[in-house]
Amino acid sequence: MSMDLGTLRLARRAEALLAPLAGKPGASIGLVRDGRLVVHACGGVASIEAGTATGPDTLYRIASVSKQFTCAAITLLAQEGKLSPADPVGRHLAGLPAWGERVTLDHLMRNTSGVRDMLELMRGGGLDLSAIVAGGALDAAIARSTGLNFEPGSRFLYSNSAFRLLGLVVEKISGMPLEAFLETRLFAPAGMTRTRHTPDVHHPVPGLATGYIPRPGGFIRAPHGFALGGEGGLVSGIEDLALWVAACEGGIFQGLEEQLVTPLPFTNGTPNNYRRGLQVEGWRGISITSHGGLWPGFKTAFQRVPQQGLAVIVISNNGAADPGAMAQSMMEAALERVLHPAPAMPGLEGITGSWVAEDIVPGGRSFELWVEKGRPMAKQNGTAFALAPDEAGRLASARGTIHFALERDGEAFTLHEEAGHSAPLIRVAEPVPLPDDAPGTYVCADLGASWVVAADGSWSVEGPHARSGTFRTEGLARDFARFHSPGALFDHWFDVRFLRSEVGLITGLLANGSRARGMRFARVD
Repeated sequence: MSMDLGTLRLARRAEALLAPLAGKPGASIGLVRDGRLVVHACGGVASIEAGTATGPDTLYRIASVSKQFTCAAITLLAQEGKLSPADPVGRHLAGLPAWGERVTLDHLMRNTSGVRDMLELMRGGGLDLSAIVAGGALDAAIARSTGLNFEPGSRFLYSNSAFRLLGLVVEKISGMPLEAFLETRLFAPAGMTRTRHTPDVHHPVPGLATGYIPRPGGFIRAPHGFALGGEGGLVSGIEDLALWVAACEGGIFQGLEEQLVTPLPFTNGTPNNYRRGLQVEGWRGISITSHGGLWPGFKTAFQRVPQQGLAVIVISNNGAADPGAMAQSMMEAALERVLHPAPAMPGLEGITGSWVAEDIVPGGRSFELWVEKGRPMAKQNGTAFALAPDEAGRLASARGTIHFALERDGEAFTLHEEAGHSAPLIRVAEPVPLPDDAPGTYVCADLGASWVVAADGSWSVEGPHARSGTFRTEGLARDFARFHSPGALFDHWFDVRFLRSEVGLITGLLANGSRARGMRFARVD
């Protein structure tokens, strides 16, 4: 059997990337070039219990890579004249707060709606992803949250709520369950016979790998119980996603694809790289169309370079794996003659520590910065992500859904986010205790929950569905602290500002999560 030597080199790169997963939860790598799946490699195991190796037919939960399919469904309905992207979501869905008349379907598809993320709303109400939560409870959490993160269209912030609402709109307008619409209108025409939407995570799916997350001494099965909708309910594999690439790039859905990647700037005129369920951004002289996926025990990187006829797909059932880095390695090998040289790494001295950006959003946000094996890292609200030098000489997030670029001027650092927003970073000299008058009960109507701060500085949640805690707090400055809320994926924290009256009494809290901001709590005792 003969193989093009360039393809052989790429296949061996994939094998080398998968080698560390031998005997562990695994991954699959696919590389599409000019309409052909030229590399399809698998490594590790699909099931530790059964000892089943990953293989060409292994399926995975692709999580947020599902979002482009939901946007494609909305776009198909728009092409048929059954709705318009400019429609307010409240025109199609009853029971939403007043923002339903201001937030459009296009805002939802582009993550510019300002609608708070339902996963974070549930976390603030005492429930993590490991809990069993029905779709109706998620819908109620979205409808309960009357406030927005920002004025629609003005900024970017990732929101799973937005895509759940879009999935409900598809069902309402089409008269079909989302899974049936996607199957008949998208999957079947593209030949994606192994892809399905699975709203109930407990429903068995033949060929589906088991998701695992690392724990000391090995792995455990990843706990996850939330119902899934248009935000992330698909199960798929390498071959089917390769078929989707072919359908979008010169195939039957090329016109649909053009609608998905049409840009629309923020209201202040600055560009928004997030299109409709897809991110389009520059990297080393090329334009990459991509999306990632993350769910307990599953990670996906879906990256395309349409101008080069290239796509890389990496899917894993190993919560410790890094499909994004694996996909980048494959891209570098496939495009080595095209890519511009990587920008030089700026100096990293003095970067390590805790930092606060007081003016980036009302109430402020905090960050951790450090260097790990020579690679700069950042953490916001508990989510860790790598930084890499960009063309402007800044350290920028390598994750497209996190807008974080750090500019250095001597000892001073400035954080740049999307839509032209920036603020200086202030180093936290040393931790401080919570205010002496912090203990008490604080109620947030938008969460339907109470947060209780104890005299020892710990806190707990009394939510609409659960009580959780006791959790730790971490004071960073006067009247500013992190409220930690560890979960299945990571140790999440809310940035919390204690609010005071004119006479200095604590009257409430202002809490900012990574995707739910400006949540106000009133003190009730």
